[in-house]
Amino acid sequence: MQPDYMIIKALENGVQVIGLTRGQSTKFHHSEKLDEGEVLVVQFTEHTSAIKVKGHAEIKSGYGDITSGRTVQT
Repeated sequence: MQPDYMIIKALENGVQVIGLTRGQSTKFHHSEKLDEGEVLVVQFTEHTSAIKVKGHAEIKSGYGDITSGRTVQT
């Protein structure tokens, strides 16, 4: 997988994926809502400089894997 692509898999209903613009002022330019089990493949472009994930999801990229959302309490 190339580093400029990410795969996001929702682990719960209502996971939000938000694309942010590049430039002098960062703005929201696109959003998706995923339900449990849904997968979204996203790419950084000349317009998208950041991607925000809200909710419990698996995120895979060329840089590694991470899980967002819920934290484990000890």
